[in-house]
Amino acid sequence: MDLLKNFLKGDKVIWIIFLMLCMISVIEVFSASSTLTYKSGDHWGPITNHLVLLLVGTFIVWIIHNIPCRVFKVGVILLPIAWLLLAIVLGMSAINGASRWIDLGVFQFQPSEVAKMANIIVVARILSLFQQEDRDADKRALKWIMIVSIPTILLIGVENLSTAVLLTASIYLMMFIGRTPLKQMLTLSAIGIGALLLAVTTIKYVPAKAWDTIGLHRMTTWQNRINSHLDTKEIPPAKFDIDNDAQVAHANIAIATSHILGKGPGNSVQRDFLSQAFSDFIYAIIIEELGLLGGGVVALLYILLLMRIGKIARNCDRPYYAFLVMGIGILLVMQAMFNMLVAVGIMPVTGQPLPLISKGGTSTLINCAYIGILLSVSRHVKEVQAQQEAEEAERQQQTKETAIAWLQSAATQLAQNTGATVPEPISDMQQTVSAEDTMSEKERKLR
Repeated sequence: MDLLKNFLKGDKVIWIIFLMLCMISVIEVFSASSTLTYKSGDHWGPITNHLVLLLVGTFIVWIIHNIPCRVFKVGVILLPIAWLLLAIVLGMSAINGASRWIDLGVFQFQPSEVAKMANIIVVARILSLFQQEDRDADKRALKWIMIVSIPTILLIGVENLSTAVLLTASIYLMMFIGRTPLKQMLTLSAIGIGALLLAVTTIKYVPAKAWDTIGLHRMTTWQNRINSHLDTKEIPPAKFDIDNDAQVAHANIAIATSHILGKGPGNSVQRDFLSQAFSDFIYAIIIEELGLLGGGVVALLYILLLMRIGKIARNCDRPYYAFLVMGIGILLVMQAMFNMLVAVGIMPVTGQPLPLISKGGTSTLINCAYIGILLSVSRHVKEVQAQQEAEEAERQQQTKETAIAWLQSAATQLAQNTGATVPEPISDMQQTVSAEDTMSEKERKLR
């Protein structure tokens, strides 16, 4: 048990949540990879690749959680590198309808995931530098956050609008937690809402040919998604074209046929019709197989993760660590929320995977790196708390010894003045004090 405790350091609840999400991922990706199995002809190939990726990710978690969290400040150098990679990927050929990956032959690499991590690290650093005692953060924090964030958001948004929106929302919440002045936040909110309405209106009403002409082909995809999601016209079942919007239609069927306990692991029907059942729509497969109860448990795991991160942030001794873990927590949980809302039909299709569950490459490894950072900070917090407790215990011991020495001296002086023989009650008193300290220590542990 001690060996396991020394091997898996940091917050044990986060370790449990991480391992549970990985276990759910193995079961559901194995079940949802039927289309990949059919295409490759290899029954074990897709899940074997996913298992290897999760094992590599777990190793990354273990490596990073042993790194002192002060080292993560060096992550700011990742941001200009990520900008360069994002600029390169825009000029590459599209894969699955979008230019998001750099093909290195052995594997495909998605620079936007690195850019998200780098931006969160940099924003956390800026917020920590501009904190003021018992006041809002310095007004200059907003300027620097905009300088580092706008290029990232624009470079990502050209080919991956949903990821850009996710990053924008995460940074906004980080600024709110970082006590950015209310006036600046209200102004930023008004600008953001106006920009969102303008973007949706532009995407919706600009002809698809115009987007294709200027090379923004992804806007045509988003135009179709927005039109489909905002269309409230009721279609009779007999005239419903299930092939026109197959992803959403089969996801709805999967959820509608799930009931409370679901059909059981491996018994999904809609996985054979959902092309991205193992990724974008895996939450629908989870609900179909594990029921509403299983879907609720998965959602609860992400909520517990955010709550645990909040507890770690409250106990951090430095603002940077608190902002870093909160930024990561917000990003992970918000991405999970995006995926779930898409699966149940509340949001238009975004293409966001379910963190640590969906089958993926770069996203899985980066999410594991996030967990490693959280565990590293939680380990630092525990070490600081243990050191503070040791120092407090040492102060109490010194106080006790000083009191005993003073009483001993007073008793000796009294004996010399009166000429009386004074028994030695001090040792008895010392035993009594020690017994009371031991009892209070036991009571403290019980509490």
